[in-house]
Amino acid sequence: MKIAVMKIAVLGGGNGSFAAAGDFALAGHDVRLWRRDGEAVKAHNAAGRTIAIKDFAGRHEATVGLITDDIAAAVRDAELIVCPAPATAQPDIARWLAPHLTDGQVVYLPPGTFGSMIFAKAAHDAGNRAAVAFAETGTLPWLTRKHGPFEVAITVRAKRLPTGVFPLTRKAHALDVIGRAFPGVIEDCGDALSGALMNAGPIIHPPLITMNAGPLEHFPRWDIHKEGTQPAIRRVTDALDAERIAIREALGYGGPHFPLAHHYAREGEEWMYGRGSHDRLTDSGDWRENIVLTEHRYMMEDTRIGLSFFRSVGELAGVETPLMRAFTAIGGAVCGQDFMQTGRTLSGIGFGNYDRAALQTLLRNGFQ
Repeated sequence: MKIAVMKIAVLGGGNGSFAAAGDFALAGHDVRLWRRDGEAVKAHNAAGRTIAIKDFAGRHEATVGLITDDIAAAVRDAELIVCPAPATAQPDIARWLAPHLTDGQVVYLPPGTFGSMIFAKAAHDAGNRAAVAFAETGTLPWLTRKHGPFEVAITVRAKRLPTGVFPLTRKAHALDVIGRAFPGVIEDCGDALSGALMNAGPIIHPPLITMNAGPLEHFPRWDIHKEGTQPAIRRVTDALDAERIAIREALGYGGPHFPLAHHYAREGEEWMYGRGSHDRLTDSGDWRENIVLTEHRYMMEDTRIGLSFFRSVGELAGVETPLMRAFTAIGGAVCGQDFMQTGRTLSGIGFGNYDRAALQTLLRNGFQ
């Protein structure tokens, strides 16, 4: 089947960004890769702008049309802007991107942790009134790890990506554009907050990194998804996920809620990565690594940022979240900080003055 070639900008230089740029280029799209590291950009251009992708079908070479540290050049005329960068990088990237967005563009954060609203607010605060849609989903579309400066291994590609859009009035256009880049994968889950509450990272990772803290500090390398995913931890993860689903239901969001239990199940409804993805993840060996508790993204992104955000939304929805409170407290104690102060809350990102009705109006209509 012949694809409709799109101009796609990919922002970031990590695992997800390389998987995105490589996959889109292999599919025939016109891809521009932006990263802030100017020296890395020079080295990549000197090496021929190629990204080597290793997956179940072998090794493939993809050539990226443009690799640059000039974000304006990267996003110029792009229909879709994909930012798979960590949540920790979102505020800076949003600020750099804000002046350069133009009518009709779609910005997609996979996943987002309400980062879609950080990007939208940055554009609004910069005085940019272009008709742009901002969207996010619940997971990175690839289980992936870089194996070298220009090489990335993709273990699994997502099969279902529930996607929320801001403002909701631009949903049809946004889902059409994103769907052309991810054919047959994108699913409508409503507004941006619904999309943010699909994020699996703050559910799967905080129990793994805090409940495995002892062996993580003892052993030089540890597969947190294999040795670290034991029945006791799975039971806690399911209970933590029940709090997320309770928040979604209290805010009026319907199913499917993509419960994390489906990620591990061998039957029933398929989760975002499809059947058997957990086994393929652990079989790859790419997640057997040295984890520094106070630095790893499972702690500094998913626990500090992701769970603090979920907790603040739980407070808005009137939902008790005892496990979210526990893991933000434990993670904060490990790192010597208060995650509710240093993380991401509705108040901390500029939406603390909105009650539930006002926030839902904003999510639907956008900034007025």
